[in-house]
Amino acid sequence: MITPSQTVGPYFTLGLLYSNELVADGLRLSGRILDGAGEPVPDAIVEIWQADEEGRYRPDFGWGRSGCDADGRYSFATCKPGAVDGQAPHLTMLVFARGLLKPVLTRMYFPDEEETNSRDPILSAVDDPATLVARPAAGGGVEFDVRLQGEAETVFFAV
Repeated sequence: MITPSQTVGPYFTLGLLYSNELVADGLRLSGRILDGAGEPVPDAIVEIWQADEEGRYRPDFGWGRSGCDADGRYSFATCKPGAVDGQAPHLTMLVFARGLLKPVLTRMYFPDEEETNSRDPILSAVDDPATLVARPAAGGGVEFDVRLQGEAETVFFAV
């Protein structure tokens, strides 16, 4: 069977659902997907997985998908997840983009969790943890840019 990681598009959007509102009027998470030259990637797709506010993974909550606009911007309305198994609150994020045969996997941590972030076993194990911490957004919420290459490249994990 041929899988998308073994072929080159075009891929058809029929059945490709975007569901970027996990919580109505929730915490706004937004950011940009940028290539190695710092240019936006307008056709990227971002998926997130997360626990609920109490740190539980549930089958009816926690997954979302957003396309990117011409400026490489994605957005979600969600909640801040609770801590899971001694880890700081975080979102798991997959980015699908042109030039990648497989998506890249990363995490996004919250900027107001300095103490729990400092004790997180995964965040503590990476060389540049600052690339995994979102920043407060003007008007509320958080912003998290994913840099696919180059200076300040986001830390990615093996899938």
